[in-house]
Amino acid sequence: MADNKDRKLLSEFPPVSTEEWDAKIRTDLKGADYDKKLVWKPNEGFKVQPYYRSENLEGITYMDNLPGEFPYVRGNKKDNNTWLIRQDIDVKDFEEANKKALDVLNRGADSLGFNIDSSFEINKANIETLFNEIHLDCVEINISAAGKNLEVVNIIKEIAKDKGVALDALSGSVNVDPIGNITIKGGLCVTLEEGLDVFAEAVKANTDLPNIKVASVNGRYFNNAGANVVQELAYSLAVGADYLAVLTEKGISVEEAAKNIRFNFAVGSSYFMEIAKFRAGRYLWSKIVTANGCNDTEAAKMSVHAETSLWNKTVYDAHVNMLRTQTETMSASIGGVDSFTVQPYDIAFAEPTEFSERIARNQQILLKEESYFDKIADPAGGSYYIEELTQSIIKEAWDIFLEIDEKGGFLKSFIAGDIQAQIKAMAQKRDMNIAQRREIMLGTNQFPNFNEKLEDIDTDVLKPFTLDAENKVAEPLTIYRGAQAFESMRYKTDLLAKRPKVFMLTIGNLAMRKARAQFACNFFACAGFEVVDNNGFATVEEGVEAAKSANADIVVICSSDDEYAEFAPSAFDLLKDQAILVVAGAPACAEELKNNGIGNFINVKTNVLEELKRYQSLLEI
Repeated sequence: MADNKDRKLLSEFPPVSTEEWDAKIRTDLKGADYDKKLVWKPNEGFKVQPYYRSENLEGITYMDNLPGEFPYVRGNKKDNNTWLIRQDIDVKDFEEANKKALDVLNRGADSLGFNIDSSFEINKANIETLFNEIHLDCVEINISAAGKNLEVVNIIKEIAKDKGVALDALSGSVNVDPIGNITIKGGLCVTLEEGLDVFAEAVKANTDLPNIKVASVNGRYFNNAGANVVQELAYSLAVGADYLAVLTEKGISVEEAAKNIRFNFAVGSSYFMEIAKFRAGRYLWSKIVTANGCNDTEAAKMSVHAETSLWNKTVYDAHVNMLRTQTETMSASIGGVDSFTVQPYDIAFAEPTEFSERIARNQQILLKEESYFDKIADPAGGSYYIEELTQSIIKEAWDIFLEIDEKGGFLKSFIAGDIQAQIKAMAQKRDMNIAQRREIMLGTNQFPNFNEKLEDIDTDVLKPFTLDAENKVAEPLTIYRGAQAFESMRYKTDLLAKRPKVFMLTIGNLAMRKARAQFACNFFACAGFEVVDNNGFATVEEGVEAAKSANADIVVICSSDDEYAEFAPSAFDLLKDQAILVVAGAPACAEELKNNGIGNFINVKTNVLEELKRYQSLLEI
């Protein structure tokens, strides 16, 4: 044993080159197209290979840097990966909001977000009530006060002095984001120039609060309008660059301007892509800040808060949202965010309950206290796959950023409508992917809960929405959820006194009829139709009689391609006009069947959404 202690594991095996791996893979593919079978082409615009090797890390300069070192790809922290667990509170009553804040702090949160409606008066008494018994030097405080953020900055300083809390002990943010308001409202409540002046004044007022970020970049708006990961990052960086330009033009140093900016991102379900997004973002922001003349590398750190995306959340089978938010939380924590908000699973369609908020907090607590995600700095560092994704996102986002920069910056591009057009095009592509099941939303366009029915729901949650400002200078983004088209379609069925019944006429080849019946059951259940599966019938006549006895509105014949030529016409003739006949699959005899009057087929290439709408129309729903 002593003689073998220095031997390297598996050293007796010769190395295998990438060319040899590719040759073996192509042999195993037996002539199938390598790119079509194994190469992933995500919405972000680059190709993802089926595997990566150490050679893919060659030429990546930051690989020699440790976590906490410029350009911060590997994170802002040197010794750990901790982040703050934030819970946001909508302030409808200052005293009640304070009680809730104290409660959630006792339940694991260490960061608070207060969203104060514009209808409320912002004064010292109200903010003091909000902060009552909260140790401001121990808890991160984040406030969004709808156009009254300058007042908030000054009040925070007054309250801190009254409480004897050092100003540099305060941490958090005040959400001043005039460009963000333009993206979701199309304008501001004042003129654009006035809005930018107030923005600069808030940053100047914040000079003696070194750990409070005043300038917010809300990339989450792009995410929730349907933008992909690269677009969200690129547009956010462009907004950040605009803010650097505005602030330096108004006499604020680039170092001070950069230290005041916080990025607020949303996190979707593309697990590894989202991890890489944060790593790429820190790299690009550090380069943008230093390119603007900043000599302080600490100021070049990207301050990041993130929250779970709204775009991919669903109303039907809503508990699946907890699975989505859990992977999103993992992506954000591994990616190295500074703070994170898990939105309750029911936030898309209801006032969050105490239960849903507790689950949301516990999702982060679990990752910290049981899985120790906060203990290891840059846990993704060195992963061939994630490093390659990081490089790909850097390249694609930088190209978009430069294109925006050449047009005069984000604000000019947005006012011209260029940004909206690009996001709309991507959103339409994603909508089509959902309609065709290329992008799966579990419980909505695939594997729905067959027996679920929505009752007494506000139908506004099923619709996209836009906001309008008083001084409109551009078309705002449309905020929506990707599932809304399916949900609206299914809700029409829910309103019926009796759900349409879809009967599976399973016959012939056992394997094929079972597979196609399962496919068809899932297909029609996405519209809320009642589905009746069957083990199999000996004859078409027996199956049709059973369907008639069940008062079926739609009969789906499920068999093999070869058998459809005989079975489908027989079923069609026996049913006549008593039910709609559907063939599950795309058999070679489809044209022959169409010539016999059979016009309904469903298969994996079908646009599920449009086809289900068509069946609703045929049934006069």
